[in-house]
Amino acid sequence: MPRKMTIDFVSDIVCPWCVIGLKGLEEALARAADVVTAEIRFHPFELNPAMAPEGENIVEHIGRKYGATPEQSAATRAMIRERAAALGFTMAMGDDSRIYNTFDAHRLLHWAGLAGDQRALKLALFTAYFTEGKNPGERAVLLTAAEKAGLDVAEAARVLDEGACADEVRSEEALWQSRGIQSVPAIVVDQRYLISGGQPPEAFEQALRQIATEPA
Repeated sequence: MPRKMTIDFVSDIVCPWCVIGLKGLEEALARAADVVTAEIRFHPFELNPAMAPEGENIVEHIGRKYGATPEQSAATRAMIRERAAALGFTMAMGDDSRIYNTFDAHRLLHWAGLAGDQRALKLALFTAYFTEGKNPGERAVLLTAAEKAGLDVAEAARVLDEGACADEVRSEEALWQSRGIQSVPAIVVDQRYLISGGQPPEAFEQALRQIATEPA
């Protein structure tokens, strides 16, 4: 019998490695289905909690935050595009792309975890931002993503307009930071094993198979 696992996936909407990590993890779970069955639970992490609503140009942001030159930034984006494409996801980021605030997206994701399909909303938001170049902090973008995820749009609008789930998101962010999570994606298996970063499917599969041999 496959071992049942819970996988806590801590991530941000504007983190490209989080897309690669999620896609790689899901492929690994499919490959290791003979020994593992898992529930993935999504948790919030804001890479830029102080980001203004209008966002910031991605090249300027990466240069200011990490000291990367425009050429280094472009090379990294090209590598990320290749990694994502190999996993079936289209990254369309360019020099004019922007980094945005994601707090409202995390509020909606928290609600989706209670009301419906959190994974579908997560993927819809990833697509809106990375593939379509939209601002995941905009109300209209969030509601369109909710609709694509098959969620109740009227209820999603209420969540956004009333500021619902804000305290819950802040509490979850603080919880995971208190557990030592300072970068994403952070994948925690059975609350015991940490896998960091956008690993390839092979690395995830190897880790999952090894964990499956450990005592529950």
